[in-house]
Amino acid sequence: MWTQRFGVGLDETTVSNLILIDEDVNIIKGVGMPNPANRFHSYIYRARPDVMCIAHTHPPHVSALSMLNEELVISHMDTMTLYEDCAFLPEWPGVPVGDEEGVIISEALKDKHAIMLAHHGQLVACADVPAAAMLAVTIERAAKIQMLARAVGAIKPVNPEIARDAYKMMTKPKMFRAIFEYYARGVVARHPECLS
Repeated sequence: MWTQRFGVGLDETTVSNLILIDEDVNIIKGVGMPNPANRFHSYIYRARPDVMCIAHTHPPHVSALSMLNEELVISHMDTMTLYEDCAFLPEWPGVPVGDEEGVIISEALKDKHAIMLAHHGQLVACADVPAAAMLAVTIERAAKIQMLARAVGAIKPVNPEIARDAYKMMTKPKMFRAIFEYYARGVVARHPECLS
């Protein structure tokens, strides 16, 4: 798998500082130290042949919601890409560097494309980079608006039939790609060095 070097932030990641590692986190190509936590990703790749890209982050709103040990509630139009497609792991197994965490997380994910990890963060597992990137952005947004809404009152559920229709429409590859390309153009305009 291609990954960023340990100690290199997402805002510093470029084509030239990515490293290729095997499932035991040994470097195949590139220089630097891989993050040992990437080991648990290999369990997901083995369990899910449909997954070609994983995005795993600890953004602020997802992290805050994870500290409450609370599942993600999908009840807004802009978050329907996660409707009935976000698993929840309620127990934190510790820093995911060993085999046990890989088994626990991949089994909790099952056939879903996203998972909230209690006391940890989020992980999305998709067929390609655009889908993974967009779900990673969406899960953070969903966590933020969930906490904002809940601070004011009870979150009202959406009609499941309408939500499922929205999910089907919004998760088409062309939808993910169009939105991803918009974000990518902005990143490249602000940080052209990311392609070096």
